Amino acid sequence: MKSGIDHLPSVQQSELGRVTQLLMGEFAEATARANQPWKKNGRILKVILFGSYARDDWVDEPENGYQSDYDLLIIVSHPDLTDIADYWYVAEDKILRDTAIARPVNIIVHTLQEVNQALSRGEYFWVDIARDGIELYELPGGALATPQPLTPADAFEMASAYFSKQLPAVDRWLKLADVSIAEGAADAEWARNAAFNLHQATETAYACFLLVRTLYFPRSHNIKFLRSLAEDSEPRLIEAWPRATRIDRRRFELLKRAYVEARYSASYEIGNDDLDALAQSIRTLRDMIEAVSLERIETLRTDAGL
Repeated sequence: MKSGIDHLPSVQQSELGRVTQLLMGEFAEATARANQPWKKNGRILKVILFGSYARDDWVDEPENGYQSDYDLLIIVSHPDLTDIADYWYVAEDKILRDTAIARPVNIIVHTLQEVNQALSRGEYFWVDIARDGIELYELPGGALATPQPLTPADAFEMASAYFSKQLPAVDRWLKLADVSIAEGAADAEWARNAAFNLHQATETAYACFLLVRTLYFPRSHNIKFLRSLAEDSEPRLIEAWPRATRIDRRRFELLKRAYVEARYSASYEIGNDDLDALAQSIRTLRDMIEAVSLERIETLRTDAGL
């Protein structure tokens, strides 16, 4: 684990300081309202920056539609404190609306036990964080476990099993989307169904990639966050999504919103042109993920001597 963010420009340092302040402040307010003693005494043990800003290979090109996100791991003292809706939603919303924070922010929340168990299993995602992550905040007494190596044979078996399960699931969601798109020309409800199915195809595609590549998938339906994690690990996946124009970015936002709004909001609308363009991008993404995942599995097979 590294310390210090002196490698970042002063703007990013200031933004990360503001993000940490908001997270700590909103968590303190949420726990102060609790009745149970363990909730009232809940603690943030660590806030860790990981990903491209920790590794020093971020991209900051908003004019081209691409800007690396800040990725933060928050380690808390109790499993129930990991609930995003109860403890972190308000902080996420404040961060999103804060004009002093120009870059997107993603958080994952786990207990120290969860993180250390994953490190003891040698799971790549957590080993990378333990190696490259930067502590923005630390409460004494919350040390991470020493990462243990995962055997190549175990890694190959795990990645292969994830791939065999997840890629067919992507195809099932796409098949459902095709049916819904065909019906959507005459019925807006079918169009909303299509948007939800395409969202699920995208989420599942990223689950396939992340599980094969890192053996970890966050508890999130936010496909923008999942896209950020995946593209941070494999830049070739950036090409799946056009993002240079306003309509490209609007379509991805429609897809992101579909998980909730396509099912529950009567005001959610999406056109056939949007659905067709999104379906094309998702099929491109699916094929890219199949290719890079097979590359990864073959590398693991070779490392295992199988």
